[in-house]
Amino acid sequence: MNALWVMTHLPETDAEWLLSLRDEMIDILLTETDTGKKRMLLQLLREQEYVADDIRTDFLDYCMSKINSEYEPYAVRCFSIYAAYKMCRHFPELLAELEEHLDMMRYQTLSPGLKSAFHQTKTKIAKLKK
Repeated sequence: MNALWVMTHLPETDAEWLLSLRDEMIDILLTETDTGKKRMLLQLLREQEYVADDIRTDFLDYCMSKINSEYEPYAVRCFSIYAAYKMCRHFPELLAELEEHLDMMRYQTLSPGLKSAFHQTKTKIAKLKK
């Protein structure tokens, strides 16, 4: 837990080093049960850039499944939205799937953070469609 906290506070100059740990962080995230660790791992992963040929489908599926999960903390859901967008933006069909997940959120009570993540992502999707 302490190591993850330190990693979330590293300067941008360490971004390349964090990128080299991406697969390990995803592997840990996919089996993690502690919500604090999930939140910090997703925080680190959402800050990274994803190119079209370097997207792990298991991580994308994980993010998509957390977006509408009312059992997950708000931070996990928000970070999942941001990470999913960064992966989906390369593929119109995945972007449409993400948009469907976001549209389902309209029927839930959303925290201010989730509303912000929802609106920011919907705005980014709209700009990509133009």
